Amino acid sequence: MELFKKMIKYTFENKVVLITGASRGIGKATAIAFAEQGAQVVACYHASREKAISLEGNLKKRGLKLEIIQTDVSSAKEAEVMVDYVIKKYKKIDILVNNAGIRRDNLLAMMSADDWLSVINVNLNSIFNVTKWVSRAMIGQKSGSIINISSASALKGVEGQTNYSASKGAILSFTRSASRELGKFNIRVNNVIPGFIETDMVSGLNDQGKEKLTNHISLGRFGNVEDVVSSVLFLAADDTNYITGQSIIVDGGLCA
Repeated sequence: MELFKKMIKYTFENKVVLITGASRGIGKATAIAFAEQGAQVVACYHASREKAISLEGNLKKRGLKLEIIQTDVSSAKEAEVMVDYVIKKYKKIDILVNNAGIRRDNLLAMMSADDWLSVINVNLNSIFNVTKWVSRAMIGQKSGSIINISSASALKGVEGQTNYSASKGAILSFTRSASRELGKFNIRVNNVIPGFIETDMVSGLNDQGKEKLTNHISLGRFGNVEDVVSSVLFLAADDTNYITGQSIIVDGGLCA
């Protein structure tokens, strides 16, 4: 049974899709969705090796095209090597989904420099590292779609998340500027901004914590990964090739 059988079907046949942070959560669901709709997916992961191997094996059993690659995208050199590998093997990258992200929550006065820097490096610097090299390939192709995964924390202050909010807010500005630079080459750059989504990142919340947060959501519930993936596919599709520099907020009304 296809995981996304109820979603609007776009064609991604013969498309090469690179996804960072693809071994779990939103990244994993995005990788499955693109593979189910015909794309050659390259799923980048850093630490979750067993989950990445399981993902690759499960999709290959179904005859879908997915390759995993271990890379620390917060490293400029590793990101360059990864993109170079993908270009040499598949000759192009049509779609990039910058999804890699971590949280190291703490009150500002108690936050360590390491926790600040690690979040900035993974959540923000990785987007520069990967997009820099992918954009060069897309400029040569004169086509491409880049989708950055931000967060509602970029729009709504969250106690204990100054590092996370700063990194995700910067992604919005990065996207707008990059869309201006790359539009002349027929390259689109957009954002998806998830709210509270049922992933590993929120699995540590107890029922009381979830209930407290749900009270701030207009729809009265957390979202699921399919809610986010639907917007990623929409922005990646050729049917939406006149949308760039924009953000789709998928938060159930959290920021309304």
